[in-house]
Formats: sequence, structure tokens, C-alpha cells
Amino acid sequence: MYSSVNTIWVLLGAALVFFMQAGFAMCEAGFTRAKNTGNILMKNLMDFSIGTPIFWLLGFGLMFGGSNALIGGFDPFILGDYSGILPDGVPFAAFFIFQTVFCATAATIVSGAMAERTKFVSYCIYSLMISAVVYPVSGHWIWGGGWLSQLGFHDFAGSTAVHMVGGVASLIGAKILGPRIGKYDREGKPRAILGHNLPIAALGVFILWFCWFGFNGCSTVSMTGDETLVAAGSIFVTTNMAAAVACVTTMIFTWFRFKKPDVSMTFNAALGGLVAITAGCDMVSTAGAAIIGICAGIVLPLAVEFFDKVLKIDDPVGAISVHGVCGAMGTLLTGLLAVDGGLFYGGGTSFFLTQCLGVVSVIAWVAVTMTIIFTIIKHTVGLRASATEELEGLDIHEHGLPTAYADFSQATSMTAVAKDNAYPEPVPVTGQKATPDQAVPVQVVSAPSGISASDVKLSKVTIICNQAKFEELKGAMNDIGVTGMTVTQVLGCGIQKGKMEYYRGVPMTMNLLPKVQVDIVVSKVPVAQVIQAAKSALYTGSIGDGKIFVYDVEDVVKVRTGETGYDALQGEE
Repeated sequence: MYSSVNTIWVLLGAALVFFMQAGFAMCEAGFTRAKNTGNILMKNLMDFSIGTPIFWLLGFGLMFGGSNALIGGFDPFILGDYSGILPDGVPFAAFFIFQTVFCATAATIVSGAMAERTKFVSYCIYSLMISAVVYPVSGHWIWGGGWLSQLGFHDFAGSTAVHMVGGVASLIGAKILGPRIGKYDREGKPRAILGHNLPIAALGVFILWFCWFGFNGCSTVSMTGDETLVAAGSIFVTTNMAAAVACVTTMIFTWFRFKKPDVSMTFNAALGGLVAITAGCDMVSTAGAAIIGICAGIVLPLAVEFFDKVLKIDDPVGAISVHGVCGAMGTLLTGLLAVDGGLFYGGGTSFFLTQCLGVVSVIAWVAVTMTIIFTIIKHTVGLRASATEELEGLDIHEHGLPTAYADFSQATSMTAVAKDNAYPEPVPVTGQKATPDQAVPVQVVSAPSGISASDVKLSKVTIICNQAKFEELKGAMNDIGVTGMTVTQVLGCGIQKGKMEYYRGVPMTMNLLPKVQVDIVVSKVPVAQVIQAAKSALYTGSIGDGKIFVYDVEDVVKVRTGETGYDALQGEE
């Protein structure tokens, strides 16, 4: 006999957990740069699209196909009898889709940690493997009747089974992949690479918070009986409490630490609190949930700094700290704060030690398997995009997408990148690259070469260039002593109407592309030297390299001092 209320509850949970993919997509896209937005969205879509048939083909059987200690069973296309594991009154199809969306959640966590420098085909291979083998095996240990569940390990909705698995996979992938270009200087000091759209990231966090009520609450897989109804209500309360308290804690912590409350870190804290409470949301009290939230709110920013500054692992969205660290911490805190059996409630050490064993064993399993998988990918199809692809953006190179924000001007990253300290080691550029000597020489009539510092002639050099080349141009100008410039975001295309691109298979004509306009007024530095440095930084031999314009300037007045001419261009203003 099937139960309507139980089946609806499970299907509602499946729908909410599926919608978490939208939350992850928005969050990751907002915390990364605009030039990679399309790539981020595609990876989140493919996590679910690849994971669904693969989990059906192999993963579900490995996870639930038997009660063996280490592995469920091999049951392609789930043709076996699973009636013994189904929740009361819930059809198999409802249970299957519920488990499928959880698998996809574990897979999509890695997208943010490896963002902005991973080859798309390599990411698709990773997504297939974690859905087929890595997640199902450890999931069997915890939820499928494996050895951890037999020992009494408790992870109600997946702090370890889902989130820590994704967090550890993120750690291994980001470590093998290496940091983004320009993230660390030669001394190893990290640079901030700002995300391009904080409102979108915030929307993603709110979507995830909303969907977490289904992630945790609907994991009761039943709404029958007074005891279950009370449990579901309690789970909603503890889930919400941990997230809210984590936000407040991180806000206060960063306020004291950085003199201002950190916005992006506080949003991360909401997710950290949600991840941490997921293991024990059914076993802890409201006060216990608040304690878990406080712990997550303090540990999260410290973990982000640790991975960024100490281990030098570049995680653009903080996925390792949110899902890996907070997932492990929440599972361990369940062993301490569980009202029934927790160490702090007189339950002894047995339950807590079981929680510790489960966390360590799952970390070991994921670390070993993902190291093997990422290493094989690295040495076969390749894991990392080329330096050119990374600098110019994965959207255009991996997907033929000039911009994810057509008709909008995109902000240029202002990360300081000068040639003398940009990279900790040389960055190889694959493929042939044209040299500036092959370009048509720039004819400069109004500003001949040989201008000395004693001359008072002023010239304005306007450079229109590709956004992705701005950092190289800025470094080249710094090298020749040009320290002042005005940068404007513009849209345009040349007489050739821009490089032909396609959208949904249809050629795009007269498409205005985002460009950067750099205005430089010089007197001390020869104009010809500025032009040559700009050509060296910008030239590729392809359509869209940009143009350089030179103008005479009648005079310059520095407002603060009243200085004019040559003197007005000197100093810090």
C-alpha cells in the first residue's frame, strides 16, 4: 500500500534538492569572473545531466544493491528488487529520483573550487566518475547498509555522505590543478580576484538556504505519525538556526578581524552552517544547532584563509571550507551534541569515536580515488586549460560564447598583474603565437620618437583592446614607467563587424563586443615607446586585437596644485 503523503513528501524533497543546482550555479557564477560565467553554468547543468543516467546505469546499484560491508552490488539499469530498502509507502521511482538529486549535489560542489581554469571535457569526465563510483561506494557505507551504518555511524542527510565527499574531491582537484594565473605573486602572497556579480551570488545562497529545508526536512522520507511530524518540524528549526547563527557569528568575527563585516564570507557562512547541521539535524536540540552554527561561523573564515594563504590552494568560491571542513566538523559535533547518545549528554565516547572513524575513512576513500581519477585525466586528455584560454576566458574558448552578458558592459578585473611579480613561475602558452613584428607598423605623425623628459609636448594615447588583454597591457605600461591611466568599459566592433560567432547555431552579425578603452597622457615617456609596449602586450594576429590612437594635447591642469603642462603629469595624481 502506497502512502500519498509520504510519496508527495519524498517527491517534494527531490524537487527542492534538484533546485539546489540553480543555487550552486548562481553562487559559483557570482563569485567568479564574468568571462567564465557560461562555463560555470554549463558545468552545473552537466553535473545533473551526466549524473542522472550514470547513477541509473551503475551508481544506484553500487549504493543500494545489497547489504555487503564494502559495496552494494552491480545492477546496471537497476533491474533488481529493492523493496526491502524502500521507505514505508513510497514507490521505487520516487525513492530513485530522491537519491539521484543527492548524487548530483555531491558532484556539483567541485565546480566552484576548480572554476576558471579547468578544461570542460575533463570536468565532464570527473563528473561521470564521481557519480558512477566515488559517491555511491561511500554512500553505501553510510546509507546503503555498509560497514559504517552497521557500526552506528549517523549522517542524517549528508554532511559527510554528500558534502564532505564533494569538499574532499574539491581539495584534491584544486591542488592538482594549481591556482589561477595571477592569484599568487612570486613571494606566494595571495591576491584577491573579485567575483563579478555579488547579487547573483547572494541569490544563489538564498536559493540554497530555501532548498535545504527539503534537503534535510524531506530526508525523513515520511510524514506519517505524530513522532515523524514532530521530527520534521524540529529538523526545519535546527536547520534554519544553524545557518542563521553561523551568519551572525561570521559577520561579527570578520568585523573584528578585518574592521569591516565581510559580505561574501558571511554568505559563505550561511552555507557552512547548513552543511554542518545536516548530519545531526534530527538528533540535536535547538541550542545544539546554535552551537554548531557558532562553530561553523568561526571555523569557516579561518579555513578559507588557511587554504588560501598557508596551503596555497586556490578555491574561488570556498567550496573546500564550506563543504569539506564544515561537513566533517558537523558530523563530529553530532557525536558530541546528539541529545540521545552524544558525549556531552552522557552517552559516552563510543558514538563520538564512530563518527570520527566515519569521517576519516570517507576522507581517505575520496582522497585516494579522486587523486587517481584527476591524475589520469591530467596525463591523458589534460586537466587544465591553456594560459591563453584562461586569460581570455573559458566562455569564448570552450563554448564559442563571446560573453554571457550580451548588450551589457562587463567590469575588468583590477587584480594587480605586473610582469615582474605576476606569476610564481613561468606560464607556458600552448600553440603558435604571432609576434608584434608581424603587425602593420603604426604611423605616428604628431608624436615622433625621441621625446625627452625636458620636452613639454603632451600627447594622448588611446588604446582600444580586448578585456582579457588588459592585465598584460597594464603590466607593460608599468614596465616602461607609465603609472597613470584612465580605463573605460566600452562596446564596439570594427569594420569587419567583429569575429564571427554563433549562438544556437545561428551566426551573430554586427555584434557589439565588450572592450576596454585606456587613455594615457604622456610627456616624459616617448609616445613611440608606449605604442611599441602596447603592441607587444596586445598583438595576437587575430581580429579584435584593438587599435591605438594618438592625439596632441594642448595643456593639462592639476586641480589640487594648479600645476600645468609637464609638471601636472608628475607625482602621484
